[in-house]
Amino acid sequence: MSPKAPKTSLSPSADKAPHLPIFVILELRSTLLEWYSQSGRDLPWRNTRDPYAIWISEIMLQQTQVKTVIPYFERWMQQFPTVEALAAADLQTVLKAWEGLGYYARARNLHRAAHEIVTQHNSVFPQALDQVLALPGIGRTTAGGILSAAFNQPVAILDGNVKRVLARLIALNVSPNRALAALWQWSEAILAPAPSSETSQSDSRDFNQAFMDLGATICTPKNPSCLLCPWQRHCQAYNLGIQSVLPMSETRAPLPHKIIGVAVIWNDQNQILIDRRKPEGLLGGLWEFPGGKVEPGETIEICIEREIAEELGIEIEVGDRLTVVDHTYSHFRVTLNVHHCRHLSGDPQPIECDEIRWVKVNELDHYPFPKANIHIIEALKNLPSRTLP
Repeated sequence: MSPKAPKTSLSPSADKAPHLPIFVILELRSTLLEWYSQSGRDLPWRNTRDPYAIWISEIMLQQTQVKTVIPYFERWMQQFPTVEALAAADLQTVLKAWEGLGYYARARNLHRAAHEIVTQHNSVFPQALDQVLALPGIGRTTAGGILSAAFNQPVAILDGNVKRVLARLIALNVSPNRALAALWQWSEAILAPAPSSETSQSDSRDFNQAFMDLGATICTPKNPSCLLCPWQRHCQAYNLGIQSVLPMSETRAPLPHKIIGVAVIWNDQNQILIDRRKPEGLLGGLWEFPGGKVEPGETIEICIEREIAEELGIEIEVGDRLTVVDHTYSHFRVTLNVHHCRHLSGDPQPIECDEIRWVKVNELDHYPFPKANIHIIEALKNLPSRTLP
């Protein structure tokens, strides 16, 4: 039988963290910093104090793994080395640089925030917490990450790694999302136990980085390396033998599944029709192959014909299937059933999109597409020329 999380002084409705003696907090700080000096990760954004570069890394790291972010970060800093360069860039160029990272609102917010920094802050990244939080796309944890890493300010963070470490440290008996106020208090208390203490403020940069590294490399979601953990002695989950069942999770409903019909529409010049989504909402501003959700009782072919008539105002002939793509987003998953189609009549109109273009297959790489559409592009590139519709 799997061990259960014990009842602690922190109830599911608690809004205050349990008291921890100052000498314990100081020991947690010192052991974590010592561990970090020996085992901290060498990451490219840790080799700079430039708030612009650190801001870019923090946004990229939202819901994305470090190993995925590193090459994107390095390419981004070459393409947009300063906030002025980012603000001056066209949004389509920015989205293309972000292509494949997902959660494209992050890129749009970066672009908007760069404009605000240039116009409202004279191109200087603000150092006041309220001003940083006012920038598009920056929440409390991201602000803490930037201000501590760039300016060594004692501003706490509470990302997924930190939540997990704290939940195990105190043997939290509810899911972290039901005790956020208390976890924020814990993170703040351990970061800066004595606000007037020079010691607690002088290492805020390293402490927050160490906190994240501890969760990323030692206190991992599965099979944590407790024997290597600098906090093992004070970890309630370890001492109770329940580290494998914490943090507690909440029951999640199955992800909705959408079946989508997608058209690769060819004209007589062997060009393909693509459209650009409206700027708001999921995947806003990106290009895509047109199509839509299959309605009850529809075949894929009928769905594609209907969607193209509704979205573009043209008549097409649906042909052979090109490929099928399965893709999962954070709150739903899709199956894209992609068919070759031939344009029969009508001038395409951007009825439900911002822009439409006829392009050659070899021109598709010039446009930013959602990740699921990249698979369609690869399938098109792999078509022998003799089989082109």
